[in-house]
Amino acid sequence: MGDRVGEWIGVAIALISSCLGGTAAAITRYLAGNTDPITLAILRWAIGFCCVLPAALLLKARWPQQRDLPAVAALGFCFFGVFFVLYNIAMSYTTAARASLALATLPLHTMVVGAILGIEPLTRRKSIGVCVAVLGVAAALATGLSAAPLGAWRGELIMTAAVLCMAFYNVWSRPFIQRSSALGFLTVGMGTGAAALVLVGSLTGSVAALSRFSTPQWIAGIYLGIAGGALAFILWVLALERASPTRVANTMTVNPLAAGLLATQLVGEPITPNLVLGLVAVFAGIWIATSEARKP
Repeated sequence: MGDRVGEWIGVAIALISSCLGGTAAAITRYLAGNTDPITLAILRWAIGFCCVLPAALLLKARWPQQRDLPAVAALGFCFFGVFFVLYNIAMSYTTAARASLALATLPLHTMVVGAILGIEPLTRRKSIGVCVAVLGVAAALATGLSAAPLGAWRGELIMTAAVLCMAFYNVWSRPFIQRSSALGFLTVGMGTGAAALVLVGSLTGSVAALSRFSTPQWIAGIYLGIAGGALAFILWVLALERASPTRVANTMTVNPLAAGLLATQLVGEPITPNLVLGLVAVFAGIWIATSEARKP
């Protein structure tokens, strides 16, 4: 009973994280027109790390064991570095809603990666729930696909490649989190990714580009770092600590809906009636994937 409650708590936390991630997608789309992908990633994770580190020290987070540090750092580099540079590039080619739709395939990637690595069995109920949720997102955004910008397919293809990085991060993270703490694991990984990005940005001039930011861009960037960076990923690793990788990843299907709603206000992307129907389908899929039939 306790494990079941823990799973539900983990899923609820992941839902909040995914909603914040959706708003961050819209902010990224807003900034992407005048900012290069590395500058955007530096902004998000440098600010995020500056928020996460004091929290970890204040709460006396348990740090990863010395033998785990290389693996935790490598996961952090791949996720906070490689994944988010690809994510930002994808956002420069397509709309926030379409890029987030590609991102919503994360549950499918996570299920397949988990099954291949023998970490999480692929049950029939999980498969049905994830498919219902992903199809719900597709239906919600289908009316907008014909109005996509020229060459948008490149953005979705890049985002799909990025999602594969996140799937491995989800599946491989849990044992390291359990041997340390969610906050300690996140701080080391995010710090590694942020340091790598700042180093690359210093060599390429991306750090200097921040000095040309206008006030609205800085406001958007600060939100991106605090809400879309620190808070969203503190919640994400807390969810991974409590629930299975597939069930946590399944909540990513609300990401395009949150992205679409905010992008309507920031960059004029339209909202369609299918969005509401898609939202219902998403939550139905999440319920199916996170509930199991009781054993007699």
